[in-house]
Amino acid sequence: MSRQIFFAHANGFPSATYGKLFAALAPDFAVTHLPLHGHDPRFPVDNNWHNLVDELIFHLQQQDGPVLGVGHSLGGMLHLHAALRCPHLYKGVVMLDSPVLTLMDQWVIRAAKRFGFIDRLTPAGRTVGRREEFSDHAAARDYLASKSLFRSFDPDCFEAYLAHGLHPVEDRLRLRFDPATEINIYRGVPHTSPGSARSLQVPLTVVSGRDSRVVMRHHAKAVARMPNGESMSVPGGHMFPLEQPHETAALLKDIFARWTLRHSGH
Repeated sequence: MSRQIFFAHANGFPSATYGKLFAALAPDFAVTHLPLHGHDPRFPVDNNWHNLVDELIFHLQQQDGPVLGVGHSLGGMLHLHAALRCPHLYKGVVMLDSPVLTLMDQWVIRAAKRFGFIDRLTPAGRTVGRREEFSDHAAARDYLASKSLFRSFDPDCFEAYLAHGLHPVEDRLRLRFDPATEINIYRGVPHTSPGSARSLQVPLTVVSGRDSRVVMRHHAKAVARMPNGESMSVPGGHMFPLEQPHETAALLKDIFARWTLRHSGH
């Protein structure tokens, strides 16, 4: 089994935010990642995320061989679509609180885009008009610490977000992940798929946070019915990889060990 993980982050959270998780996976696994998805002008965000998947595949093709694809939220869906298109680039995919959308989900998303309520179906509506800049790190820390999204963050992961999720612009600090790009990603959530997830040729594990409403029961059941699929849940919410980085790293190691045993026929 490959020891190379290619990690893809959640929408709005630069990969460096997950540094504690990456450190906990070392030295057993080497983690590669893009600093920011959706910010390369060669791969502008488009409807159904075709260009975002192209961007991921482009970078996977630069790797030494097939990778273990691990993605949180947005990142999990990108890996799934990339693995459906190019299974030879993967040893397997782990989706961290990331749904495998059913045909019914896709129909609802298509309708939401067509009739203008996609911002209510996704976090886009909460992202529009969000505060984008701060006077200094202290102001950013006070403001973000008051938000429920960050309330359960591991302290080191929260500090990593302050360090890597903001950057200086003139005399202010601005969000490094462009808010307009973040909103466009939410609005472009796929209502199409490169193929049926049931046809995925590599192992797939979906890990949901028990307090999250992103991966729902019907998603978990659909994955459990897949020939190479398994679904499990862990304590925490949608942001559990940044709330419990050490526990998440241990879980990933267990998943990869199971895949290795299955692959070797034991």
